[in-house]
Amino acid sequence: MDDNPIRWFEIYVQDMERAKAFYTALFDYQFKDLEAPDAEMWAFPEDMSKYGAGGALIKMEGVPSGGSGTVVYFGTDDCSVQEARVEKAGGRVFKPKFSIGPYGFIALVYDTEGTLIGLHSMK
Repeated sequence: MDDNPIRWFEIYVQDMERAKAFYTALFDYQFKDLEAPDAEMWAFPEDMSKYGAGGALIKMEGVPSGGSGTVVYFGTDDCSVQEARVEKAGGRVFKPKFSIGPYGFIALVYDTEGTLIGLHSMK
């Protein structure tokens, strides 16, 4: 396989308006209603012709496997910018921005629905 393995992700929510407000506050996203027949689905901005997503297996103290064992990382110019918006948007910072060596920097935060997400940047 020559491509990165991740093609699509879904972050499950209990309160759609609250969740959309959180991600819009962090990233200034405009969501698209997918008009799914059996669910309410709103898509993040996407361009299928551009670079996809990579992934890894990770073990980290304080983050259990299972129900919340997968972390989606959102790319940013400087993850400290979005990290600074988290609490005002109703989320919670789990691990402030830290270096991951030659791979840049990440911050780990919880969204309004209790889902752990990552913020990644090279600076």
